[in-house]
Amino acid sequence: MATATEAREHTDREYERELRELRHRLLLMAGQVEQMIAHAAQALVERDVALAKATIEDDYKVNSAEMEIDELCIHILARRQPVASDLRFVTFALKMVTDLERTGDLAVTICKRAINLSALPQPKPYVDIPQMAGIAQEMVRGAIDAFVSGDVAQAEQVIARDEEVDDLYDRVYDDLLPLMHENPSLIEACTRVQSVNKALERIGDHATNLAEQVIFLVKGSDIRHIGKRDGERNA
Repeated sequence: MATATEAREHTDREYERELRELRHRLLLMAGQVEQMIAHAAQALVERDVALAKATIEDDYKVNSAEMEIDELCIHILARRQPVASDLRFVTFALKMVTDLERTGDLAVTICKRAINLSALPQPKPYVDIPQMAGIAQEMVRGAIDAFVSGDVAQAEQVIARDEEVDDLYDRVYDDLLPLMHENPSLIEACTRVQSVNKALERIGDHATNLAEQVIFLVKGSDIRHIGKRDGERNA
C-alpha cells in the first residue's frame, strides 16, 4: 500500500506533466498561428488563391487547440488549485490562447481579402504591406521566444516594435486615400487593401498583448493599459 508521501509524489509528478503538456500545446498553437500569418501575406502578394484557401482551412487547427488548452487549464485550476507562479502561468495560458485564436482569425481575414483582390486591379505594388506582415510575424515569434526563455527584455522589445507597425499602417492608409480620390475604379481594391492593413495592425496589437502577458508571467507586474490600447484606431 502506498504511503501518503508516495501518493503525494505521484500526484506532484502528474501535476508537473500537466504543466509541461500545457506549455507544449501553447507552443504548437503559436507555431500554427505564425505560419498562418506568413502564408496569408504570401497569398496576398503572390495573388495565390489556392494558398489563401488552404490557410483558411488550417484555421480549424487553431480553433481546436484553443478549446483543448482551455479544457486543460480548467482541469488544472479545478484539480490542482495552483498558486504563485503556477497560477500566473495557467492564467497566462488562458489569455494567450485568446490572443492567438484572434490572430488566426485575422490571418483568415487577410486570406479572404487576398482572394477578393486576386480578381481586382492592384492599386499599387505591395511594399509596406509585406514589411508590415513581416514585422507582425516577428513580433508574435518574439513574444513566444520571450515566453520560452522568460526574457522580459525581449518581451519589451516586442512591445516597442508595435510603433513600427503603427507607422506602416498610417503610411498605407495615407497612400490609399489619394488613389481612391484620383481613380474611383480603384475604390473597391483600395478598401480591401485597407482591410488587410487593419488586420495586420491588429495582429501587432495581439503580439503586444502576448508580450505584456509574458512580463506579467515572469515578474508578476501587470503593465497593460499603458500606451496605445485596443480600439484606439477606428480606421
